[in-house]
Amino acid sequence: MTPASLEIRAYHAHVYFDADSLNQATELCEQARDHLGVAMGRIYQKRVGPHPEWSCQLSFSAEQIGDVLPWLILNRDGLTIFIHPVTGNDLDDHTKYIMWLCDSQPLDTTLFLS
Repeated sequence: MTPASLEIRAYHAHVYFDADSLNQATELCEQARDHLGVAMGRIYQKRVGPHPEWSCQLSFSAEQIGDVLPWLILNRDGLTIFIHPVTGNDLDDHTKYIMWLCDSQPLDTTLFLS
């Protein structure tokens, strides 16, 4: 499948945090849920999947990216956020088609290789 034939069905924004920024990240995710209507996942106080830090996933439709992205940019207050589309190809979604708000971090994508 070529990129031209891919369809972005949705997006995931993973808000990264640590023990010191747990409350800040929780508040940001709850505000995104309440104000933007995005789905808020669990607040993981451990590494999950390919993510190098504790995180919370925000899920939203492709049509919402124009509202969600500017809101996250203006409200993240120093938190690192990893954003990727959902196309059906997990490896490419987490490596080729990504956005970082703040500094990028290495992901452990080996779980997508099996």
